[in-house]
Order: sequence, then C-alpha cells, then structure tokens
Amino acid sequence: MSLLAPTSEPLSVTVLVLPGSSLMTVATTLDPMRGCNRVMRRRVFDWHVVTVDGEAATLSCELPLAGHGALADQLSGDLLLIVAGFHVRRHVDTLTLALLRRLYPRFTTVGGIESGSWLMARAGLLEGRAATTHWEDLEDFQHAFPGVDVRADRYVIDGNLISAGGASPTFDLMLHVIRCRHGHRTAMEVASLFSYDEAHAPTDAQPLVSLGRLSVSEPRVASAIRIMEQSVEHPLTTAAIARRVGLSVRMLETLFARTLGEAPAAYFAKLRLQTARRLVVDTALPMQEIAIRTGYSSLSAFSRAFRRHAGMSGSALRRETRRI
Repeated sequence: MSLLAPTSEPLSVTVLVLPGSSLMTVATTLDPMRGCNRVMRRRVFDWHVVTVDGEAATLSCELPLAGHGALADQLSGDLLLIVAGFHVRRHVDTLTLALLRRLYPRFTTVGGIESGSWLMARAGLLEGRAATTHWEDLEDFQHAFPGVDVRADRYVIDGNLISAGGASPTFDLMLHVIRCRHGHRTAMEVASLFSYDEAHAPTDAQPLVSLGRLSVSEPRVASAIRIMEQSVEHPLTTAAIARRVGLSVRMLETLFARTLGEAPAAYFAKLRLQTARRLVVDTALPMQEIAIRTGYSSLSAFSRAFRRHAGMSGSALRRETRRI
C-alpha cells in the first residue's frame, strides 16, 4: 500500500539515526508519529529506532541517543527513514551502504531526512530521481551526484522515495503523511499539539534566512532579503535591489534601519560573510572557491573582510573548529 493512501492500518517505521544528527530533526521525525497515536488513541504509527552499530548515536548537541537496536539485514517494513546531519561521510562505510541497498526493496518507502539524502545517493538509490537535502548543502549535493534531480524544496516525494531538508520541513513532511493517511482533521490536531502553524507548501524554497514575522510586518524588507539570498555569488547593488522591490534607495534604507537597525548594504555584507563562515566550517572547499561563491572579486579582498568578520582568517577558523 502507498505511504500516502488513506488507511486505518498502522504504519511500520524504522528510523536510522546517525551520529551528528540534530536533536530537533530527530524530534520532528518521531514526535508527529507519537502525537498522531495520541490523537487517534491507538497505535497508527509503530516505530523502531536503530543506529548503525547498535550503540548510542551522539547527536550534534552532544546528547547520546540510544536506539532499539542496530541496522541489520532482517529489518523490513513500510517506511525506512535515514536521519543524518553533520559529517555524514565519517559515520557510514561501504558495508553500511551495501546493507542499505539490500534493505531498500524490503521497505515500501525509503526516506532521507536532512543529510540522510546523501546516504541514499551514495547507496545509488537516487539516480534519476528527485530529492532534496538541507539548503546549506544543495549545491555540493548536486555537484556530488549529477544524476540526481536536486530540488531546493522543503520536502520531495518521488514515488517510493522521500526526502526533507531539515527539522521544520520534516515536520511538514510528517504532517503531510498523517493528512494523507488519516485526514485533515487529524493532521490539524497533531500540529496543534505542538502549537505548530503549518504554512508551507512542499515546493516552497528552503530559505537561507528564516524571516519569521518579518514577512508579515514588513514584506518589502523580507522581499529584499530573499533577493540578497539569491545573489550571494553575484551581489547586487542596493539600487538594483530597491528597483526589484519597487522602492527608492532611500525608502529601502529607511525600512532596513527601522526593522533591522542597519543599512541594506551592511546587512548584505554580513549575509555573504555568514555564508562564507558556514562554507569554511562545514566544507573542505578552498578559500579561493569560497571567495568566488560569496561574491568576492579576489582572495585578498575576501580574506580581509573575513578576518574583520570572524576575528581570524578562514584557515585558522577551520583548524580551530576541527579541534572541537
């Protein structure tokens, strides 16, 4: 039976949690199922948490998460969800990838949560299929797996394969599964348990910046920030951004000062350097490539700006964070 078909039958779910996963992402994977069982007053989701070796997986917040067992050949069921986060390449060897390939036909649906999509792709499950991953990794994911139709959507459903880009998109995905299987009212009640306002479509793009209430209180500033996000590699001038939003430069600067306390140009510069910092810490890209990706015309200009922003060079920051 399809994962998304209306049914009263329980869903058998195996959740593989890797070290480095986000506690919040693990929670948005598991708690909607728990909440649905509570709302429906019976066990419509039956989940089993496993780790690669059966030992506790240390999450990104350094909390150890003990599972119910190890990833093993005898597993099967309706849904296998692979939850992963930082340093995903370190935690899975070729034997585990081979095991995932063997398990694939034993589950009706297989899903990658956040960096779980990387494991699915490395196991060869996503070739010629559509998928997403966390927005920070979309470009690298596409480069690493050119045969995958990589989308910047919050979550992607492609037949028997699903993927979600992070904690909040995973909540949206799980609510979608609940809605399809048990109806709108049940999904609304589950969302209400967590005071969660589900306001996103699956195809909504994953943002670099979560704008929160700013989209409502000052949509013109929110639109300008979204334009900045899309032009980090090829930065636009404040005048060009103002034209796209339909404002004068002076009016845009007034709105930014009123809502964010700084000029558009200063905000954009910080956004580019925050993007650069993430690339320094979370990737092995050369500094020259990071400079290009964040819109700097030369490595020297990037190095000066980055040092002012971070208090040290990119290379020094990378060495320091690798020791933590």
